[in-house]
This record gives sequence, C-alpha cells and structure tokens, in this order.
Amino acid sequence: MTPPNDLQFNHYYSLHCKHLQLKGYQPKTIDAYSRTIRRVGAYFDYNLDDLSEDQLLDYFTDLLERRSWSTVKLDLYGLKFFYTYVLKRQWSELTMIKPPKAVRIPDIVTPDEAQLIFITTRKLSYRVFFFTLYSMGLRLGEGLNLQLGDIDATHMRVHIRDAKGNKDRFVPLPEYVLRVLREFWSVHRHPQFLFPSRKRGLRHVNEAATPMDRGGVQVAMTTVVRELNLKKRISCHSLRHSYATHLLEAGVDLLELQRILGHVSILTTARYTHLTAVTEHNSFTQINQLMDRFDIQWGGVR
Repeated sequence: MTPPNDLQFNHYYSLHCKHLQLKGYQPKTIDAYSRTIRRVGAYFDYNLDDLSEDQLLDYFTDLLERRSWSTVKLDLYGLKFFYTYVLKRQWSELTMIKPPKAVRIPDIVTPDEAQLIFITTRKLSYRVFFFTLYSMGLRLGEGLNLQLGDIDATHMRVHIRDAKGNKDRFVPLPEYVLRVLREFWSVHRHPQFLFPSRKRGLRHVNEAATPMDRGGVQVAMTTVVRELNLKKRISCHSLRHSYATHLLEAGVDLLELQRILGHVSILTTARYTHLTAVTEHNSFTQINQLMDRFDIQWGGVR
C-alpha cells in the first residue's frame, strides 16, 4: 500500500523505512513500524510534523476502540522511532497511555498429546514440521527457514540463523530427529530447504523457491487440534512452550534451557518453572530420551 502523493509525507516515510533497515530490525518489525506511520499518516491527513499530545491521545483512543492493545503498543514504539530518527525530535512519552501488563501462562501439551498431534496430521510435510518445532524448541519462522547446511550431524546440533533479535544459536539435534529429517528429505530432495513449499505438489517440490507457507502451517495445526478436541489454546508456538516445560521436568538446567531457546533474559525462561520442580541433569541425554518416546509413522501419508 503506497501513501498518497504528499511529497513531504512520502519523504518522511521513505526515511523511516531506510532507518529501520539500517538499524538492522527484523522484517516483521520493519513491516509493523511502517504500517504504523501509514496508519497515523492517514488519520492526520498525512501531516505528521507537529502533532500535539492531545492529538495523539485522540488517535490512540480511537485506535483502541478498533484494535487491540498489541496494536497500540506497536504504534507507540513505531512513532517513537519515527520521532527519534526521522523528525529528530525528543519523543514525549504519553504517560496517560499505559497498556496493561498481561502475564499469561501458555497452554502446553503433554508428550502423549504431542504424539497425537503428530500422528493425526495427515500431510507428511506438516507432520514432520510439527515434530521438528517441538523436538528442538523452535519458533515457527526458525523452523520454516531451516536449510540443509544448518544441520551439523557431526556435532549433533542445528544452526538457527537470524533468530529473534538477529541472533544465531545452536540447538541440540537428537539422534531420532536426525533420522526423521533424513527420511523426510529423501522424499523431496530439495537442494536447499528442509521444508520447501508444497504449492506445486510433491512432484515439483524440489523446484520450490521458498519454504512452506506460514499460513498453511498454522491452518494445519488448528485443524488437527480441532479434530483431537483438545480443550486448550494450542498453536505452533505451543510446541516450543511444551518442549521447554518437558525439558525442565526431565531435569535440564534452567541456564542450559535459556541457551537452547535463545532467550536474552533468564526471567523469560523462568516462566516455565511454574509447572515443575526438577534437579539438574545432562541436557543432551535428557533430550534424546524424550525424543525416543515418539514414533513418526510414514505409512499412508502423502
């Protein structure tokens, strides 16, 4: 979506996008902060030079009536960036706008429920993908972007690149997971992606230029959860939460889990201690024991 032909606004918008890129923000953040400026620009007839606090309060009040607090927070952060780097003015914090601090305990699945999710998923690509997310505690985007070169079978680890915060990390590669990934790759033999797009069908999957579609993966998870009648709010990210909780229950040290998950703060990792009290064990051994419980069945899956 291109803003109207207001030369000043277009100039500001272009500068905003350039600064976002030069600051090394992730594509999702760049997209969100760019949408903020388009949204605010449309509200104020594309005149953003001298907005008063009262005008901004009106904007955020109207925004909250139509959108969620998460959108309000994004627009606050996006505008702060715009003021700081484009207008080069000090951002006056709007003290009257304080999004509520929601502390939510995520729903998790048990190992038995995870096994049911895997074997109930009909498409092989999604079945192996869900197991991969769970078995290494990956975020959805991290799993989709996995490439053949990321798999280090010598050291039994996987290189997660450009993760949240533009940080790389290594995660343990359980032996059973390696066998599953090798078996799955032998089906499609894509030269680059572990999970190539299926849009043209399995016959042409090795020619795919992109990974699987994020939306299709999410729909597949929603469908499976509905079929199993799980009375929980389960998404692809729930597999990561479940992995973390199960490792703590198995005895993996909290600091080691922080490293595996790629959390900047140990406080983020500590959220998972609400479900378990464990002692310290060797993490790699525990991960292998956990993954050996699963059986990714191949028969009758296309």
